[in-house]
Amino acid sequence: MTMLNYKHLHYFWVVAQEGSITRAAERLGVAVQTISGQLSLLERQLGKALFNSQGRGLVLSDAGRLALGYADQIFQLGEALVDAIQSGDSESTLRLRAGISDGIPKLLAYRLLSSVTAMPNDVRLICDEDEFEDLLADLALHKLDVVLTDRPAPVGGNLKVFNTRLGDFATGLFGTTELVERYTEGFPHSLNGAPLLLPSRHHALRGRIDRWLEKHHLRPKLTGEFEDNALLNTFGRGGLGLFPAPLALAGQIAVQLDARPLGPMDGVSEQIYAISNERRIRHPAIEVLCAASAQAAATPGV
Repeated sequence: MTMLNYKHLHYFWVVAQEGSITRAAERLGVAVQTISGQLSLLERQLGKALFNSQGRGLVLSDAGRLALGYADQIFQLGEALVDAIQSGDSESTLRLRAGISDGIPKLLAYRLLSSVTAMPNDVRLICDEDEFEDLLADLALHKLDVVLTDRPAPVGGNLKVFNTRLGDFATGLFGTTELVERYTEGFPHSLNGAPLLLPSRHHALRGRIDRWLEKHHLRPKLTGEFEDNALLNTFGRGGLGLFPAPLALAGQIAVQLDARPLGPMDGVSEQIYAISNERRIRHPAIEVLCAASAQAAATPGV
């Protein structure tokens, strides 16, 4: 069998990322004819067309999608090799590249991922925060090992991933001491007219909170809506309104946000999922993360 030409594979990888031979040529600083010719040689060697024409661009064929998955791993391993040698990492270093959806509580993400850093291995944790769709795209390109988010990835289509539900974290309302003392008596009916900070309607938790408010016929004053949970917590710490958070994190919230729990929202929970690529052998740190999640959901924060 003829040895694979990795230069041809690299050109294919860049074309797949750019969706165009012209843009790939500009990125690589080579002629369009060079990429086109070497891409043809790769397809001839593999015996399959890797792209189909679509308008002025290219889309991956079934064989191309399969090849891209392998190419992602090959070139990211190459990047990891260079980084490991230059940074002096030993072969025993275990890396976990985690994407964190901007809507989930960062204290909760920390609590879950701390199980990874507690592993006996020499662990390097690399975290990225972004919107749900962008994180899934990076996961598909193998730029991430796992995505922590508040909803599962859609089933079907070309994206093949594992959805693992890490747990349901019972949610309550928190606030500064002044706000909690003002609205404690008669909770939850005391919330009528109370200032409230909520995640935007793009987040799964928002729908559960809205249904809880409707169930109890509550009409608080919506002071702010936030895409980013960290920003929501910052406004909550400033005393601009009551805000939702996992009750299991009450201890950390008291220390870091100087906020106290007002009361639980019965039936409302923060659901956290770990989404990972479909592989026969899963990342050992992801296995630890999934195994530790049940305890994190049940154990009160300290």
